[in-house]
Amino acid sequence: MSSPPSSQTAAGQPGLEGGPPAPRRGVVRLVLLCGLATVLLGAIVAIPAYLIARHDQPRYPAQLPRVSGLPASVSTSLANLMELSPLSAGPAPGFTLTDQSGHTLSLASLRGKVVVLQFMDPHCTDICPIVSQEYVRAYHDLGPLASKVVFAAVNVNVYHARVADMAEYSRAQGLTSIPDWHFFTGPTRDLKRVWGGYNIEVHAPNPNADVVHTSAVYFIDRAGRERYLAAPMVDHTKSGTAYLPARQIQAWGHGIALLARQLAS
Repeated sequence: MSSPPSSQTAAGQPGLEGGPPAPRRGVVRLVLLCGLATVLLGAIVAIPAYLIARHDQPRYPAQLPRVSGLPASVSTSLANLMELSPLSAGPAPGFTLTDQSGHTLSLASLRGKVVVLQFMDPHCTDICPIVSQEYVRAYHDLGPLASKVVFAAVNVNVYHARVADMAEYSRAQGLTSIPDWHFFTGPTRDLKRVWGGYNIEVHAPNPNADVVHTSAVYFIDRAGRERYLAAPMVDHTKSGTAYLPARQIQAWGHGIALLARQLAS
C-alpha cells in the first residue's frame, strides 16, 4: 500500500498563509499499513473512509508556502517533506509504560530532555523500519547534543505487546545503538489510553492481520510540552516492498536532528 503524505491544505487543517496555524492535535493525518499488503482489502472494510491515506497526492509534494512557527534551521522544502507543523506547546499527554529493557518509566520522568515520540508495531515490515533508520541517523547527526534527546516509541500492536517483542525489534533495527532509546509497551488498556491521548488510530482485527495505524512523530520539549508534529512517509515497489530512497531517509534523519537540536539548545 502506497501511503502518500496528506495535503497540508486539506479541509479542517490549518492554512499555510497568514498568522500562526492552529494546533494539529485533533487531526488524523496519515494511516499506514504495517506488514504485507495482501490482507489490506479485508482490513479496510472495517475502517472509516476518513482514516485511509489518500492515493491521489504526489509522492513528494511540490514546494508549498512555508508554515509559520517553524524553526529557521528547517528549510521549507524539508518542512514540506516531513509534513511538519507547529503545535500549541500544551502539555504532552502523560503515560507510564515499560520499555524494551523491562524498565517502567513515566513520560514525566524524562523531563529535562527532548523526547522524539513515534508509534510503532514491533512486527511491522512497512514504515516502522524506515522510521527506525531515520531515528538512528538523527541520533548520529546530533553529535554532543544527543545526550539531551530521548528517542521513544509506543507499541501499537496489542497482539505482540511483550517486553521481549520490543527488545527483539529494537535489536533487529539497530535502535539499541541509541543509548536513550525506549520502545514502550504495556497492558492493552494503557496502550489504548496513550493512543487516544496522541490521536493515534489503530486497526488490528486479529493476531494474523496487519496493523493499520496513524503514523506521527511528536517533538516534546524539555518541559514536557508538545512543540512539533511530523508525518512519516513510505513508498512501495511493484512487489509491495516498503522503501524510501536513501536521500529521503537521510533528509528525514537530519530534519529530526534539527528539531531536536533546536529544542535542546
